[in-house]
Amino acid sequence: MDFQVKYLSFFVIQVEGKDGQGSKSYKHYQTLDGYEYVDSEIKKFLDGEFTRISKRKVEKNPNSEQAPTKIGRFIVEPGHELSSNPNFNLFTRLRASDDKESFKNACDDLVRSYLDTSSVRGGALIIAQTQLMTHQDDPIIFVMKCDFEQKIARISDEKSLVSEVEMAISARNMKSIQYPYMPEEGMLEEWELKIHQSSHARYFEDFLKFVTYEQSIPEIVNEHVMEFVQTYVEEKWPDASHEERQQEEREIELWAASDKRDIQEKWEPVQVAEAASRIVEIKPEIEIKFKLGDTYVRGFLADYGDKIHITKLHGRYAVIIEGDAFTFDKSYSPVELLQPESFQVVAERLIHKVNDDQEE
Repeated sequence: MDFQVKYLSFFVIQVEGKDGQGSKSYKHYQTLDGYEYVDSEIKKFLDGEFTRISKRKVEKNPNSEQAPTKIGRFIVEPGHELSSNPNFNLFTRLRASDDKESFKNACDDLVRSYLDTSSVRGGALIIAQTQLMTHQDDPIIFVMKCDFEQKIARISDEKSLVSEVEMAISARNMKSIQYPYMPEEGMLEEWELKIHQSSHARYFEDFLKFVTYEQSIPEIVNEHVMEFVQTYVEEKWPDASHEERQQEEREIELWAASDKRDIQEKWEPVQVAEAASRIVEIKPEIEIKFKLGDTYVRGFLADYGDKIHITKLHGRYAVIIEGDAFTFDKSYSPVELLQPESFQVVAERLIHKVNDDQEE
């Protein structure tokens, strides 16, 4: 994809104090049109960034709650148009600007709005109105934030060797907003934008107060599991005041709030299989991960009851995993030379092992 810059504004944000809690200010350094941009140093700095941002992979339902790249959708009340969303209007002004002054003024409004967010850090904020060479009638806005780099020095001369560089920035950890979101080249979604930020930060989610994001896969799974659990409790004890139901609900709350959870032994395998199948319908690639003793197991939820089996053996747990072939990593292991025993032989040995342990 070949992007052409029509207008670009460069701002520097200054934040006094630690953790962004001090006074905040910004300075407009320059606004360039397309001709000025081509001959500028900033072009060398940004070369390839527009394409890199637009091609960065993103999922509407990410696999992690802390996914760095997300698709946002403008929030609109039922019966209202997109123009009722302040964030949409901000980007629309940037897209509609057709001269340097109007673009700079629109950028000023965006920067002032950005300064009001709690997670602001010092650095450079670069806003560009671009167009694809193949689709020149559809402006695309890029907002790029580069934090100041710490302890940066340039080689100076033979006497001083190095000199400190103030306000150094790098494109390496650049945060970005792209509007509209482009799922395929030339296909623009005016209801959606794409953000990229550090997974632990909320640079742009705090800034874009009127944008919503789809749930991550873990959030979807958690929500559905809790719905199944609540239905199970209500069906088992229809009376909400029943003492056993209240006890069960308290236990469920503690279970749901725990970071490390043990197997609960509440549902029959058929109930678990039914709940798992309904979750898998949402996304077949949903994983199941757990640790048994010192052994980690990772597979697909869809394989529970088919290729992954959980059982008990005289009060201890066992996991049986089926598959057509093994794949080992590069380091050698004597296990790779194994001629596997039959399942019956292994099962009998485990049973005898448990009996022997009990006799001791």
